[in-house]
Amino acid sequence: MRIGETMSEADWQAIASQAAGALVLIVGVLLAASLCGASTQPDHLVPSIFDPHSTPAESIHHLSHFVLGITGLIFLVVFCLLSYVVVRFRGRVAGAEREPAQVYGSTQIELAWTVIPILIVVVLFLATARVIHGIQDAPRPAGTMEVTAIGHQFWWEFRYPALGIVTANELHIPLSDPTHPTPTFVKLLSADTDHSFWVPQLAGKTDLIPNRVNETWLDPHETGLFLGQCAQYCGTQHAKMLLRVYVDSPEDFSAWARGQQQPPNKDEKEAAGRQVFESTACLNCHAIAGTNGTGRFGPDLTHLMSRRTIAAGGAENTPENLRLWIQNPDAIKTGSLMPAMKLSDAELDALVLYLETLH
Repeated sequence: MRIGETMSEADWQAIASQAAGALVLIVGVLLAASLCGASTQPDHLVPSIFDPHSTPAESIHHLSHFVLGITGLIFLVVFCLLSYVVVRFRGRVAGAEREPAQVYGSTQIELAWTVIPILIVVVLFLATARVIHGIQDAPRPAGTMEVTAIGHQFWWEFRYPALGIVTANELHIPLSDPTHPTPTFVKLLSADTDHSFWVPQLAGKTDLIPNRVNETWLDPHETGLFLGQCAQYCGTQHAKMLLRVYVDSPEDFSAWARGQQQPPNKDEKEAAGRQVFESTACLNCHAIAGTNGTGRFGPDLTHLMSRRTIAAGGAENTPENLRLWIQNPDAIKTGSLMPAMKLSDAELDALVLYLETLH
């Protein structure tokens, strides 16, 4: 069979199958990117690097588009060349024993497949280094908010040194005005093993490593709820070590901070529940201002009911879930380090009613 002769049906089927597979792959990638970039809800409940709402995330977003453009072009060129070779040099019955022309010592070809990849890698390296430098060495303008985030198995502790606030799993930060940026710088520490702080729409991943201090910063341009997660495997419940970042307007953030600085409610009607807290192992791990509980192994509970979730985002903060969490933590988060308290029904009821007063 000569080059100009009609291809067999089997040849066409093989080529069509390969082309269809590549087309499906391309369409799938584009569809996934479009879905990740979609944001139709006021709270951004689908974490995505393709929907940035903060200066560091926007830098990473632009870099990802640049890298995807270059790698997509490489894929297209390789696919076209491969398709041409498959069609042009397909197997033929006639001349099957004939050896094709051999090329030896082509300086042009060897230079091409050496120099072009080197140039591509250098361009990608310089672009990436520029973004990393811009994020890691960002200046701190006046009015910067500073927060310390401590990773625990399997929850987050957030401390605001300037405000005297300690909370857990839900980070509140003020909106940054693009004309007068007021970013939030987060110091990252680990209490046990490796963790990774990642809120895709606000910043890139930054590891929390024992005995080392790392930092990241958030410069949000839109209010709302942004979801994140520990991005480094840290144990059994790594997948449920979630975090929620609330970007508040300056007024709402000030109101939240004032509420967190207030002492907890002291409802004498719930004194029995407070007595349960202070007389059991609860106080070994948890702290509540105004009590003898000063534990640091678990979240600070002083304003527990101001949070929307418990168990690091594992369940909604409702009386029913709170009771179940105390009674049998494994029912919500298997493998968590919180022990079942083995309280009587009366003690459990009293403790839950007491905790419900901690707004």
